Amino acid sequence: MHEHIARGMYYLSVHLLFASMAATAAFALTSILRASATTKYWIWVATAFNFVLPSGALIDKIWAPHFTWARPLGAIGGPVWDLTQGRTSVTLAAIWVIGAVFTLGRLVSRVRRERREAQSTAHRGAVGLTSDFLADGIPVTFGDGRSGPTVRGVLYPRILLPIGIDRLLNPREFHAVLIHELAHARRRDNLIRLLYEVSLCALWFHPLMWIAGAKIGLYRELSCDETVIRRAHGQELVSALAKLAVPEQAGVLQATASSHLSDRLALLAAPPQTTHRAASLLLASLFFAVIAAGVLQTIAHTACCFVTKH
Repeated sequence: MHEHIARGMYYLSVHLLFASMAATAAFALTSILRASATTKYWIWVATAFNFVLPSGALIDKIWAPHFTWARPLGAIGGPVWDLTQGRTSVTLAAIWVIGAVFTLGRLVSRVRRERREAQSTAHRGAVGLTSDFLADGIPVTFGDGRSGPTVRGVLYPRILLPIGIDRLLNPREFHAVLIHELAHARRRDNLIRLLYEVSLCALWFHPLMWIAGAKIGLYRELSCDETVIRRAHGQELVSALAKLAVPEQAGVLQATASSHLSDRLALLAAPPQTTHRAASLLLASLFFAVIAAGVLQTIAHTACCFVTKH
């Protein structure tokens, strides 16, 4: 029994080691190369899911007998064997369970809060206090003035705008905000965020998972701002953010509009970029090579055998 647990922990440890190296490479690449924010967003999404999707396991299962060159990683096998027996293993398991339950509780609390807010908005719409319309096929609803523009729903997204925003902003500013939210809705960002947060419940102990989440949040906003810039509404979005984030309008957007505000304003105020295509292609290619190398290295140390102590 102990050997089976140790084998599983050995594979997980090797997988997390090389996934961590891939995350470190992602941090370096996205910090140096001037690629598009959209490319960086998808790189960080792939980085986060690379932690929880051990693709090397599938390759091991199918082709392990052919990897005669594979060698175990003794530096990990020995400590894993010691940590998975006796009181140490029980203590570590208890700590993991406590952290996982706490992280899951935070997620459930957020989902329930957003569901209550959505039901409240639907009730106001039913009594005629809101007006709805479709924007490129995405439902748009005017709701609670205390929250900012946001996208609700996981599989079937809809845009929720605070009541009065169409009077606070001029038509071009309103259109810029709508373009930004439409980019979130079309890309199903809420679904990606939910999948990431579920993954975090299992890997809450890994600091690079938290860093990946922060980077996903940053580039999620910046990539949508890029969509606005491509539609020649960058200055209008800057003006809209200024109006929505001022203290006098605390009931309109303050919390949402200020999310990564300094980074967003830096992007929107920067001179127009002619193209990010070459840098984006280079960044994606380098990151793919890093991920592939990590998978192969994982296989190289797990496909053969497991180091045990006798």
